[in-house]
Amino acid sequence: MRAYERLVRYVQVHTASAEDTSVTPTTQRQFDLSRLLAKEMEELGMEGVFVDEHAYTYGFLPATPGMEDKPCIGLIAHLDTIPDFSGENVKPALVENYDGGIIPLGESGRVLDPEQFPHLKGLIGHTIITTDGTTVLGADDKAGIAEIMTACERVIAERIPHGRIAVCFTPDEEVGHGARLLDLERFGADFAYTVDGGEANEVNCETFNAAGALFEVKGFNIHPGSAKDQMINAALVAMEINAMLPSAERPEHTEGHEGFFHLTSISGTVEKAELRYIVRDHDAATFEAREKTLRQIEKFINEKYGAGTVKLTIREQYRNMIEKLRENMHVVELAEQAMRDAGLEPMRVPVRGGTDGAQLSFRGLLCPNLGTGGYCCHGPHEHASAQEMDRVTNVLLGILRLNVE
Repeated sequence: MRAYERLVRYVQVHTASAEDTSVTPTTQRQFDLSRLLAKEMEELGMEGVFVDEHAYTYGFLPATPGMEDKPCIGLIAHLDTIPDFSGENVKPALVENYDGGIIPLGESGRVLDPEQFPHLKGLIGHTIITTDGTTVLGADDKAGIAEIMTACERVIAERIPHGRIAVCFTPDEEVGHGARLLDLERFGADFAYTVDGGEANEVNCETFNAAGALFEVKGFNIHPGSAKDQMINAALVAMEINAMLPSAERPEHTEGHEGFFHLTSISGTVEKAELRYIVRDHDAATFEAREKTLRQIEKFINEKYGAGTVKLTIREQYRNMIEKLRENMHVVELAEQAMRDAGLEPMRVPVRGGTDGAQLSFRGLLCPNLGTGGYCCHGPHEHASAQEMDRVTNVLLGILRLNVE
């Protein structure tokens, strides 16, 4: 079975995670895909197949005879789709032998236009899997799951020599929980790769340093007719806080290694207001400076309006995994050689986000990220190339081969 055929099946299982809950998984529906995958792994002949109470799904291929001393490679992808755009009732569609033109997305009125998405010009002749324009596709990250499963199937069917292979499909990556409860002892990998988004020749060994920031503003409400020198309008203070951040350092104005402050929500009345941000930067020193800027704003506002007017809470989320990979680049170079062997020119791209691999690298499991051949994730224009998915599958097989040579 080709990887895209698995993808078409997997995306029809609703697995969106949820924000603002500490339970793992954040949604019980993620177990639906966990159980489907566990059954499929058992049918393939994988060993130690196990779904734990948090929906982490494990499966293993023991080393072929004579390869027991080779490193154990881990392959990881995530089960969930984003919580803030529908992943329910996904209706995947196939565009075979793509001709380079505009692709309508069902009856939604949305289209994939190569003028808007120039990478489509490189997919002429491919089979493209799209949405109907009303949901995400779920290639992030069910394409990664499909490629890992297909690689395992081929290892078994083609009797490809390999060291021990450890597979894990994780819940809740989209809400930052994905690697937190992965049982590294059970997994037993010496190093690993997440297979999660991006072009087939992408290798990601840099992520943002990341934090979430919450400003809670306490106002003082009084009749506006007698408000002079007494009223503190929390909503206006919130606007003042946001205006103190550099407008050029927002996501819509940054790229590459440039960091940002991103206002994700704002709400408020005269009495109280809240601002929520995510803060991102690849450079550790600049990231710390961004946090310092937020604290200086808190100090300024409390000095201006009175102690307790604003409370700032900063919660660090993940760190840039290059800090751990920098001295262990052989893990990245192995993947790059496998890409060359598969006819691809590897491209190191800094992730303008995070991956399970960032958390895992800091937990002691080196884990760069590989692309999947999926595009435009997190929205109705999400799509994937069947041929690119085949290439990623071949890259995974190449990594396994190189590991034992």
